[in-house]
Amino acid sequence: MYLTIILMLVNFVKTLFILAIIYFGIKLFSRYVLPFLVQKGVKNMQQKMQDQFREQQGSTKPEGDVTIETKRNNQKTNSSDKGEYIDFEEVE
Repeated sequence: MYLTIILMLVNFVKTLFILAIIYFGIKLFSRYVLPFLVQKGVKNMQQKMQDQFREQQGSTKPEGDVTIETKRNNQKTNSSDKGEYIDFEEVE
């Protein structure tokens, strides 16, 4: 009887020890590793944004050059393609 109680206590202490290791592992990971990963992700995103901005700025025309851009309407409207209009009356 005493042996079973001792074995139960040993297993309980093992379980508490494993849970404590997991808790402190997550705590250390979130304190030291996670901020490093977030900072690296932010730097990569910032670099992509800067590259995109430089690409956009490089494609602009020099200052003083005047250009007029108009939207071209490439869609041709053809009345025969629209179908036939049918007038209808309500039936009571």
